[in-house]
Amino acid sequence: MKLVIQRVSEASVSVQENVIGKIQKGFLVLIGVGKEDTEETADKYIRKMLGLRIFEDENGKTNLSLKDVGGQLLLVSQFTLYANCRKGNRPSFIEAGDPAAAEALYEYMIRQCKKEIPVVETGEFGAEMQVSLINDGPFTIVLENL
Repeated sequence: MKLVIQRVSEASVSVQENVIGKIQKGFLVLIGVGKEDTEETADKYIRKMLGLRIFEDENGKTNLSLKDVGGQLLLVSQFTLYANCRKGNRPSFIEAGDPAAAEALYEYMIRQCKKEIPVVETGEFGAEMQVSLINDGPFTIVLENL
């Protein structure tokens, strides 16, 4: 599994020019599911993501988590995080999870996050999406190989 977590002041995702998910302060999370990933893998990544203390406290230190600041989540599936560009110039995606299994795991992650965070918005699995964001900081973290 790979997550690209961007701390945002706002973000949205659109399909065919229709906004389907929109958040204010929080995390835009691009989610890549690999062949070997399971619900247990997802649980580990969710715990780490939700525990990240990357929001500033009253002293300007990055010491607060998403929950601490009442932050929101925008979760977007992105199999291209598994692009392998070692050979040639055309990426290979053989490390990405099977689409049906990846979609099930993506939906699982959405359900689990909704248990913890009041506002969870999403993209549409497998759709051509346009993602807009204002990266706050900018602050971007890549989680992989946990």
